[in-house]
Amino acid sequence: MALRERRETVLRVIIEDYITRAAPIASSAIVEKYGLKVSSATIRNDTAYLEREGYVVRPHRSAGSIPTDKAYRYYVELIGAEIELPRVEQYLVHQISQEAKEELEQWLRTVAALLARLVRNLVVITTPKAVRCRFKHLDLVALQDFMALLIVVLYEAEVRRQVLSFDRKVSQDELTKLANKLTSVYGGMTSSDILAKREKLSSEERQISESLVEIMATQDKLDYGEPYLEGLRLLLGQPEFTNSPRILGILEVLEGEDWLRNIFSQESSRGGVKVVIGDENPEPALQDLSLLASQYGVPDKASGIVGVIGPKRMDYAKVISSLNCFSTLLSDSVAEYI
Repeated sequence: MALRERRETVLRVIIEDYITRAAPIASSAIVEKYGLKVSSATIRNDTAYLEREGYVVRPHRSAGSIPTDKAYRYYVELIGAEIELPRVEQYLVHQISQEAKEELEQWLRTVAALLARLVRNLVVITTPKAVRCRFKHLDLVALQDFMALLIVVLYEAEVRRQVLSFDRKVSQDELTKLANKLTSVYGGMTSSDILAKREKLSSEERQISESLVEIMATQDKLDYGEPYLEGLRLLLGQPEFTNSPRILGILEVLEGEDWLRNIFSQESSRGGVKVVIGDENPEPALQDLSLLASQYGVPDKASGIVGVIGPKRMDYAKVISSLNCFSTLLSDSVAEYI
């Protein structure tokens, strides 16, 4: 339900003040601090209306107002999703990320740390996940006489490793020849393509091929690439979590993987920034938080998730504009790898 213009302004003031100070604001302070050209009595009537409608609460009768989940949802819809970071910040983000360009996985960690510092909250970035992964090349590194490390590189920037044990001693020269041959035979193929390939193979080549198919098939079943978390101390340093018993519950959930799958499915995060506020979260331990995420990547080829987790009073405009900027940056980088 849309609010009248003045009540909407009052609600916006309450939300933005609480985002900044993490403290209730009284009706008189709204008039004094924000120069609204109405009386304190009028503002009290407006805040009483907002309280009846479930947009604000007061910790006790004489206290000021605090926004509810309903208020934050109204605010997010009000500010919209097409928010841009200031040009100066966009330029700095692009400059720093380009200077730090490295191997993709390390670069993702760098980008996650940069975003966490910008929004002052916890950031999660998943590695790009292909619809169907395609084989790029493999390497074999001798470990012991009968053992080797298989390193599989996929076109979608994924790298997977597995230790193999052979029935005979295999030298590094032989391993290099095996790797070169299979890379030449399987380059660009999916796991089903490799299975359908009718190629005469030695026992070692067959063993390596079976491991390769197993690795790729496992990768295809995943909902997401590997998640990287940065900025946990920034989240737990917020006033809401000082000496809070809820911290352990939050940490236990974040150490698992189901929360990410349940909240940010690939389908639900298409088309801009997805915002999950408080009780909208299906995970009870995370219902004191808000989670915002955007999908990045190349449509129908490879994609990942970049998200921000923080208290419900987070600066939504800053986070949404940052996610818009970083999802574009990450999408451009993924396009270079596939």
